[in-house]
Amino acid sequence: MAADNLERHDRQQRILAVVRNIRAGRTASYAEVAQRAGLPGRARLVARILAENDDATTPWHRVVRSDGRIAFPPGSAGFSEQQRRLAAEGVALQDGRVQSRAKLRAATLDQLLWGEET
Repeated sequence: MAADNLERHDRQQRILAVVRNIRAGRTASYAEVAQRAGLPGRARLVARILAENDDATTPWHRVVRSDGRIAFPPGSAGFSEQQRRLAAEGVALQDGRVQSRAKLRAATLDQLLWGEET
């Protein structure tokens, strides 16, 4: 039992360390955070750990869905708070979606490599 708690604590610390290293004005998806923490395929674990985290200094607001959308329901207090925090850091949002992430997902390989207009 103690080994399970230690492993859970280790995963939690790795995920929170990744989130704390997302620079202001940038975002990462739950899946990207899991990948960077060495936990591929554990996006839901990232969401759960962030929901349980009570450290006010953790920049949870920089984590969004893979399509760039805020995961909270539109109009909820969490949605409004995350949108406010991201906007304060200069992150462009439209209808609760981070614009740079949506544009990146829509880009072709040539556009990413050569900077062609979308």
